[in-house]
Amino acid sequence: MRSTLRAYIIITCGSFIQGMAMALFLFPHAIPSGGAGGIAVLLNYWFNIPLSFALWLVNFTLLASAIKWLGNASTIGTMYTITITSISVHIFSMDIFSHHANVWVDLIIGSIVLGIGVGILLRQQVSNGGMGVIALIFAKFRNIPPGKPLLLLNGFIFILTASIIAWEIVVQALISQWISTRILDIVYNLKLTIYRAPTLSWRKK
Repeated sequence: MRSTLRAYIIITCGSFIQGMAMALFLFPHAIPSGGAGGIAVLLNYWFNIPLSFALWLVNFTLLASAIKWLGNASTIGTMYTITITSISVHIFSMDIFSHHANVWVDLIIGSIVLGIGVGILLRQQVSNGGMGVIALIFAKFRNIPPGKPLLLLNGFIFILTASIIAWEIVVQALISQWISTRILDIVYNLKLTIYRAPTLSWRKK
């Protein structure tokens, strides 16, 4: 019980950091943090749906479509992650946290913070949701690594978002992905005594 509680505390921190990066630094410039983030940005742009709820809705829909393949433990962990992330996005989207920094400054800072948050989640063997869930389904049926379908899915969403809002978003999103994944790898491979729950068989994104 104590080990599970500690794992959820760490997951909460990672989810909160991930949401902060999105709401404070990336979403204000319509920079998608990934495929799910791109769809959330579009829903906000088209229907004025709050970004926090849009992100939760997209992730919940993707997760619901993959429950059969993820299993109960992974589904619960991922659902908790996307819920805390959405709450964090809502909190940091409040006017009190608004700022007007240069888009490239925000992109760099936001990508670093995002990488830290996702890295913490992956150390706990928890998926942070997004298009990675769908990529795992493609990989299962086509018997291929999930990297290629994930790249194609996110790439399509980036291009769609850019074609509707602004084309420079493609470049910004790709740079953000590159920076965040580099930071993610550093955090994931850190030789620290960060707790990793051995009894929870959650799957990586």
